[in-house]
Parts: sequence; C-alpha cells; structure tokens
Amino acid sequence: MKALANSRRSRYAPAVLLLLALILTGALYAVLAPKPATATTGGNAQDVETGKALFEANCSTCHGLDAEGTDVAPSLIGVGAASVDFQMATGRMPMANNSPQAEAKPAQFDAEQISQVAAYVASLGPGPAVPSAEQVDPAGGDAANGLALFRTNCAMCHNAVGAGGALTEGKYAPSLYDSTPTEIYEAMLTGPQSMPVFNEANIDPQGKQDIIAFLMEQRETSVGGITLGSLGPVAEGLWVWIIGIGGLIAAAVWIGAKSS
Repeated sequence: MKALANSRRSRYAPAVLLLLALILTGALYAVLAPKPATATTGGNAQDVETGKALFEANCSTCHGLDAEGTDVAPSLIGVGAASVDFQMATGRMPMANNSPQAEAKPAQFDAEQISQVAAYVASLGPGPAVPSAEQVDPAGGDAANGLALFRTNCAMCHNAVGAGGALTEGKYAPSLYDSTPTEIYEAMLTGPQSMPVFNEANIDPQGKQDIIAFLMEQRETSVGGITLGSLGPVAEGLWVWIIGIGGLIAAAVWIGAKSS
C-alpha cells in the first residue's frame, strides 16, 4: 500500500495528468466543434473560370486582381454570390461615379454573366448564396406578419410602405416599389450600403419571405385613395394646407368679390 501511495505522488503525475487532459480536450473538440463553412459557388467550374475572366476585365481595377480589395473598393472575399447578384443585377456595380452611395441603374451585364461573376466570387470564400425561387415567392409569406417585421426593422429608413427616405451624408434608403423579391431578400442577407445585415438571428428565412409578401401587396392598390407618394404625414399635411385650406380661402375670396 505504501508503494502504491508513493507512485500516486510521483513528481511526473501532474505532467501525465495535464497531457491526458489536453488529449481529452482535443478529442472532444474534434467531435463537437461545428464544421467550417465552405464556399458554395452556385455554378460549375466553367462558370467560375468565365466569371474570373469577366471579373478581371471589369471589376479588378477597383476590387483588386484577386478581389482582395484596394484603397477605393473593399475586398469581395467572403461576400458570397448573393451580394454580387444584388449589386450587379440592380446596376449599382460597376459604379457610374464616386458618390456617397451607389445608385441603381440598368444592369451592365446580362443574367448569365452576373451568375458567372457571382460563381467566381463565391468560390473565393463562404458567403450568402442567391436565394431560391421558392424562398422569395410572395405566395409563401404572411403579409400581416411581414407588416409587423417591416415596421419594426425597416420602416425607419424605407418608410412604412417601402417608399424610401433620406439618410445622412448624402445617402438614402431607396424605394422598394420596383425591387424584385430576389433583390429584397438579397439586400436583407447582405446589407448593402448603409443597410444592416439581417441574419437568421434577426429575421429568419420565413420572416424575410413574409416581408416580401407585405411589400408586394403594397403595389396592388391603395386602400386609402391617393397615395401622395406614400411619404406619410408631411406630404398629407402639405396637401391639406396648400390644396385644402388654400382652396377654402380662394373660395371665400371669390364669394366675397361676387357679393360686393
């Protein structure tokens, strides 16, 4: 018993126990750690090669030959296909000029070319993929819940019905009336310009689809009559004061002139 007790108090015991603890920790981490994200290109090898050629010819001047970024444009490694698809499909990229915000304009590339550039950028690092047609289908969303989500997260910039609004330093939240469901979903995924990113912790995929359903319904009709641009109480108050009260004053002056 004395020999056993002495062996347990060996000066090498702490080192052996530490080694065993490290081995156990490493084994547990290997089993329980989440798998690293992998890049999803959304296209085949030919698309990636063609997209690389298009990128080098049209985008590398600002974003760098390997999309690593420069002094005038950010790195695109890890932004994903959704970001590229949004920026190029809306014509924001390539930019027409160096302004506070990239403005939407007619797309400079066709859908196939955009898909190829997106496939190339997606191959550089993991990032959000272009949503499927099922994910952005307004028919699969709940417009009532979309209304609540939109007014909680988006209305302070885009207006209560998506009409857009001004921000600071020459920037603005664009109108969403002409945006496609895919563009709306991609914007929530990637957070372009001054817009924050709404990941699944903020708004899950079903919530994003609900918001799309709500915005699509705003295009159907105006239950309140003339929209006045859907700019809210400022436009409505201006209409009341200039047209409404102004018309009453004009009528009063006309009646007074006729009776004199």
